[in-house]
Amino acid sequence: MQNNPTIATPKFPVSTKSLHAELKRRVNEYLEQHHIKATGNTKLFSKAIILVSLFVITYVHLVFFTPPTIIAILECAIFGCLIASIGFNIMHDGSHGSFSKYAWLNKLASSSISVLGASRFMWGMKHVTIHHTYTNIDGVDDDIEVGVLMRMAPTQKHYLVHRFQHIYFWVLYMLLYVFWIFFADYKKYFSKKIGSISFKSMTIAEHIEFWAVKVYHAIVFVVLPIYMLGWVSWLVGFLITTFVAGFVLSIVFQLAHTVEDTAFPVALQPENRMPDEFAAHQIQTTANFATKSKLVSWLVGGLNFQIEHHLFPKISHVHYPAISKIVKEACADFKLKYIEYPTVASAIKAHVHFLKSMSKPSVA
Repeated sequence: MQNNPTIATPKFPVSTKSLHAELKRRVNEYLEQHHIKATGNTKLFSKAIILVSLFVITYVHLVFFTPPTIIAILECAIFGCLIASIGFNIMHDGSHGSFSKYAWLNKLASSSISVLGASRFMWGMKHVTIHHTYTNIDGVDDDIEVGVLMRMAPTQKHYLVHRFQHIYFWVLYMLLYVFWIFFADYKKYFSKKIGSISFKSMTIAEHIEFWAVKVYHAIVFVVLPIYMLGWVSWLVGFLITTFVAGFVLSIVFQLAHTVEDTAFPVALQPENRMPDEFAAHQIQTTANFATKSKLVSWLVGGLNFQIEHHLFPKISHVHYPAISKIVKEACADFKLKYIEYPTVASAIKAHVHFLKSMSKPSVA
């Protein structure tokens, strides 16, 4: 990644008593004592097989066997959930190199994003490189740069329409997947930027992969279904699938960073230095939710343990429940608030409250 000449990415201070170093020491000690590999295990691999199998079966049944309308609508909604769940469980761990100890298997897992029609290269730059480094930093973290219709940080400009964002955000979130596949990827590709940050030139292989994925997606998710089902049936099914996928993807990631208790730190000037070291910054800008629910954890790939993920992205999500206890103790020792909501509903409520607070210009 290279910096845009007009945008200087902030730096994190180095602490003599490093929280990050202490967290790594404690977690590594736990893994060694229990003889646990940091990457995925048979539980993760079996889940991946189940999700991919259900994805293929549902697609084939919808396109080639034409179920009755009510069944088709239900299957399209399930198909949207499967798209999101494959992204959470397989692609996400793979892109961070935590799915497997084998590099080729991590690449294969991360490439599952291609099956969903998105660019692996763009996701890696946007999420793995930028978001995970500059979490909730306005002007750098592209995840909180939604556009003029949403105000996602106190330092962002307020517009009159934001007064209602806590009401209409549901609709915008449903559009995420369609927007991502058909617009955002292309915007990044042609502008060579992720938000305000320029990225390195793509290799020939990366260019070929980008366009191959887009052509594949158009054939498999647009052309073939229209040919088999007709225009109207395809459109209804496509919209249901993408709306469900978009909302699930959006809400899970938003509950991790844009809730009423998370921070949006601003770099100290003129040094352009963040006020806290990296680990403290990640803890202050990230929240967990529904960590007691095994079902939620299974479906969202451990992204309800977002604090642990941001501190240890190279560790597979299957280990987060155990690691969270270590992180909580460290937060208490370093007098840092560990932000956690007990249920999905309480986290959504905190997100709505946050959006409502951002709807008022007085908070800027």
